[in-house]
Amino acid sequence: MNNTHTISTSPLSKTEQESINDITQKITQHSNELRKRYSLLGYQNVIGASVMTLSVTGMVIMGALYIKGIIPGWLCILVNALLTSLIHELEHDLIHRLYFRKQPLAHNLMMLLCWITRPGMPSPWLRRELHFHHHKESGTDTDVEAWITTSGSTWGAKRFLKLIDGFVFGIVNALFAPTWREKIRLTVKVLRLNAPMGLLYWGCWYIFLGYHLYTWASSLMGIAYQPSPTTSMLMNVINSAVVIIVAPNIIRQFCLFFISSNIHYYGDVTPRNPLQQTQVMNHWWLWPFQLFCFNFGSTHCIHHFVVRDPFYLRQMTAPFAHKVLAEHGVRFNDFGTYKRANRYNFTQPES
Repeated sequence: MNNTHTISTSPLSKTEQESINDITQKITQHSNELRKRYSLLGYQNVIGASVMTLSVTGMVIMGALYIKGIIPGWLCILVNALLTSLIHELEHDLIHRLYFRKQPLAHNLMMLLCWITRPGMPSPWLRRELHFHHHKESGTDTDVEAWITTSGSTWGAKRFLKLIDGFVFGIVNALFAPTWREKIRLTVKVLRLNAPMGLLYWGCWYIFLGYHLYTWASSLMGIAYQPSPTTSMLMNVINSAVVIIVAPNIIRQFCLFFISSNIHYYGDVTPRNPLQQTQVMNHWWLWPFQLFCFNFGSTHCIHHFVVRDPFYLRQMTAPFAHKVLAEHGVRFNDFGTYKRANRYNFTQPES
């Protein structure tokens, strides 16, 4: 895979292009040195498959322990959220074909496991198209992936809703479209992006919330609610699904989108200029969010310069890479992005 940036059509200055080339070359050289130093890194397919096996097995074990009453629900939720953050990193690497590139059966099996364990996300095969475009046109108006994670939106109730519940946001956004044709088009788009896994995922979540809100309200009003045997059995299944897979992914997705949407610049970046596409966010107070997205804010900027390295190697190269990025003016912990709706320039976006 070509891990450099071909930017012949981009209005970059000679200095910017030289900086991009220098960053890419130095980080690539450093990761090559790590590969030589640690022979285990040469078994990339084995590492990816092992992380997937351990993560999925861990989720199944935690789910079984919860169902048997051996561990509390909160522990299952937190551990599985951590495990799904690993699986997200695997999916991101798989989208770039970093594992089993020449073995489609194994590659697609891993992709399927990523989707099953993170059903609230669109199909990884569909995401591949969006993600490749994100790399090509990061931060521009056509960068759908950045828009999905709320980049470019001003902070408020609308952005917060989009962070915690993309499905409801999509439906609400469709309902407020100016014409019926646009309402239908956007609704179909939301359903298509979420079919079929996401519809089951969000369906479980809304039934869970609705049922428990109803029983809570009934108890407040002094009404004795006695569910039927069928309802009890259905809710046992839904309650377990929420604890084992839905709630962990809601936590993981919120943390990932919060970090991702703020490390990416949007709206006024120079096209195809990785110097402006992302920043590094590694301030100490971000660690609760970083925990559930595998240190994404600290390492994702590296990926925009060197695509070929898997997620665990980015963690290893980060101390060196951060020095190189800083030398070339890539930003660190620019929290002003919250006020600027992710604009790169230090001006407030027009309302």
